[in-house]
Amino acid sequence: MNDSLEETMKMVIDFITMYGLQVVAAIIILIVGFWFAGFAKKKVEKGLLRSGKADEMLAGFLSALIKYIVIAVTVLAVLNKFGVETTSLIAVMGAAGLAIGLALQGTLSNVAAGVMLLFLRPFKVGHFVEVGGQAGTIKNVSLFTTEMATGDNVKIIMPNSQVWGSAIKNFSANATRRVDLLMGISYEDDIDQAMAVIETLAKEDGRIKQDPLPVLAVGELADSSVNLIVRLWVDSADYWGVKWDMTKKIKQTFDEKGISIPYPQRVVHHVNADKE
Repeated sequence: MNDSLEETMKMVIDFITMYGLQVVAAIIILIVGFWFAGFAKKKVEKGLLRSGKADEMLAGFLSALIKYIVIAVTVLAVLNKFGVETTSLIAVMGAAGLAIGLALQGTLSNVAAGVMLLFLRPFKVGHFVEVGGQAGTIKNVSLFTTEMATGDNVKIIMPNSQVWGSAIKNFSANATRRVDLLMGISYEDDIDQAMAVIETLAKEDGRIKQDPLPVLAVGELADSSVNLIVRLWVDSADYWGVKWDMTKKIKQTFDEKGISIPYPQRVVHHVNADKE
């Protein structure tokens, strides 16, 4: 009994003597490696954002990439510490990666699309876009998905391949936008008076730019009205405010000036009216 206990203790001591320092060194390498990975991620992200050469999406992607590279190097260093042939391991991992890649082609297409979105940057976080039949504000772009929030704050998550593979309409990319209004007046009303009213309202609103000048024109002689085209240039942030306010002001001023906005009308002639 004592002999077997002594042999067990001797084996434990031999194991600790042979591998103890390696285990301790491996643990230290893991701790330092994971700490440095997080530290490098934060430093790279802050540096990119401070430089102004990368937006939030690209800075987040590159810093995360640096983190995972450091972690991968750390794991290889630990394995090498225990005598594992890292060259053979890398070859095996490469073959396994090829097999996994063939099995997950759809997922990899999302990754490829995510990389394209992050580097070409057709939009940024905070931009309002319409893509893939969905419209909303961009909240985040990862390697696999794009997250948006609709105007009523509904969360939408789309695969990157669907985003990259469709037309992207970015409403926030340009500093200015054009507000288009179509106002109908009666055939009996004075066209010049109606256009003068709209022109005055456009000059009074400080949000409406005078360069380029507002455009006022007769666009159509419709069935029930003379339709006036109104085109106003504003800052992108003022688009909806100007559109709503001008529509209200034009209607109220038309009422004050006696200019009517007619209802749709039809004139019906009875050819075979009943005779007395």
